[in-house]
Formats: sequence, C-alpha cells, structure tokens
Amino acid sequence: MTPSIRRKLEAIAERHEEIGLLLGQQDVLADNTRFRELSREYAQLEPVADAMREQTGIERELADARAMLDDPELRDMAEDDITRLETRAAELDGELQLLLIPKDPRDDANLFLEVRAGSGGDEAAIFAGDLFRMYTRYAERQRWQVEVLSENPGEHGGYKEIVARIEGRGAFSQLKFESGVHCVKRVPVTESQGRVHTSTATVAVLPELDDIEEIELSPADLKIDTFRASGAGGQHVNKTDSAIRITHLPSGIVVECQDERSQHKNRARAMSLLKARLLDEAQSKQSAEQAHTRRLQVGTGDRSQRIRTYRYKDSLVTDHRIGLDLHRLPDIMQGDLAELIGTLTREHQADELKSLAGG
Repeated sequence: MTPSIRRKLEAIAERHEEIGLLLGQQDVLADNTRFRELSREYAQLEPVADAMREQTGIERELADARAMLDDPELRDMAEDDITRLETRAAELDGELQLLLIPKDPRDDANLFLEVRAGSGGDEAAIFAGDLFRMYTRYAERQRWQVEVLSENPGEHGGYKEIVARIEGRGAFSQLKFESGVHCVKRVPVTESQGRVHTSTATVAVLPELDDIEEIELSPADLKIDTFRASGAGGQHVNKTDSAIRITHLPSGIVVECQDERSQHKNRARAMSLLKARLLDEAQSKQSAEQAHTRRLQVGTGDRSQRIRTYRYKDSLVTDHRIGLDLHRLPDIMQGDLAELIGTLTREHQADELKSLAGG
C-alpha cells in the first residue's frame, strides 16, 4: 500500500470517528435532516473504519509474535502466528484499497441495452442477433428480467437494431464495460464460397436512473408519434396505436417503445430511455476528456472503439482493451461471461487504484 493511499484511509477512519461523536450531540439529534445525512455517511464509512481497526490489531499482534521469536520454547508457535497474520494482513491490504475506490452510484441500476448492426451487411445483423442472445442468456444466469422495447429484424436473421431493458440488482455494474464496437471474423451463413468475412456490431449500455435531474426536457423539443406495433405480442398489439416514438429535435435522437400494450407505459419507457441517452451523451463528452488515458473508457460512450473480436476459426475471443485472449468462444456466446466481466472489473479497479495513488 502506498503512503498516499494509507493517508486517505486514515483520513476516512478519522472522519468516521468524528461523525460517531457528532451523532451523540443534542443539536444533531434535534435536526432530523442532519442526523439522517450523518447517519448515512457514517454507514458508508464504516467498512473502511472496521478494516482499519482490524489492520491495527494485526500489526500489534505481529509485533508481539516477532518479539517471541527469540524464545526457543515459543518460536514454533510464533512462526505459525506470523504466517497467519501476514497472510491476513496482505488480504486486508487489498480489501482496504478496493474500499477506497469511489462506488459508482449507477452500479445498482437497471439498464438499457442497445445492439446495432455495423459494417458487414446481412452478416452484421446476424452477429448483432448473436450478441443480443449472448447478453440475454447471461441475464438469465443472473436471474434478471429482459424486456424488448423495440426491434428491427434483419432480412436474413438477427437484428439491424434491437433495444431492451434489463432489470436486476447490479445489472449495470456487470455490463457497463460492454459498450463499444464488437467485431466478428467467421464464414457467414450467407457465404457460398467459404470465405471468412469481418463484420461489426455496436453495443451501448445505458443506466436507467430513477431520477435524472441533469436532463430537463421541454415539450417544445419533443415530437411524439404513436403507431401500430409490429411483431410478437398477440392480436392486441397489432390493432391499437399503442407504440410510441419520441424524437428529441435539438439532438436528433429518436427512441421507440412498442413492448407494452399500454400507450401510457410505452411513453414512460421511451421517455426514460431518451433521458438515459441524453445523459450518456453529455457524460461521454466530459468523461472522454477526463479519462482519455484509461484502457476501459468506462462511461465515455466511445462507440467507435473496437473493444472485442470474436474469431470463430480459432474459437477465440480477444478483448483489445486489456489484451485478454479466451479460447472459449462457444461458451461465451452461450452467455458464460463471468471470466470476461470479472477480469474487466479487476482491471478497472487497478486503474482506479493507480489513479488514487497518483492523486
């Protein structure tokens, strides 16, 4: 642990102790708003304070155990204690550093998943469908709910574009690294000569936030159209103008929702998606300037960045941001993303710790 990170941790522990004293004061107890805010902060800092107390205790025990090494009768026991304590100290060091990383407030949010065919014609649409299936199967493994909001099928399968909402605890934290360009190298089903083609699809993962205060929408900036939904959904879906299309005139962003039978619910879903896109666009500009040296570019919305390639001939998936090669393509396409997501998360944490140490 670097000295700068240790100083930050000590400052958090001191703040936790200070808040504990404040919560016992009469003026704070009499002010419900301040008491609630301090209680929330106290709870947020408590894991760091607890870990720091444990670390202090381990350091004290280590000093005592090392002092016993000179005693022949106690040396074996002291050596066992030192090994155990040093192992726990190393574990605790890592835990403390991770606790110092600021929690992304969006991590527990549901999300909007958008997959669009890129270059490659019909094969790009088929690949977009494969990617969407991969994410839905991962969602099934996590017991998340997936609802398709709008879709534009490809002529030979897959999708030219599909937008879905994924609901589940921690959904955004798991999939937030998936935004970007995905590339596939394989022989398309539409290829008669057996030649390998390269096609792309673009993935966007946007958090669905309960209250997006940063985005204010003026009715004058919105064009709202109703239309008859198409696709699955029974007889009702094709007999009423329940689908909603909202165009944000200043930005040109268009969103649709035709999943719900209720026009009111479709309007609410479409409005939430529009706000998410507008917020993502605003944050992308800011994040791209602040994080241009980061490998993962989380939250920058850099849709032009090729993040991953799927090579079917070699059964290989390569994530270009971190140089990760996995020879498990069939499993990954069936939704087994745990290793990919876990590695990306750890690399992101390493980047964050490097930034904290430098700061």
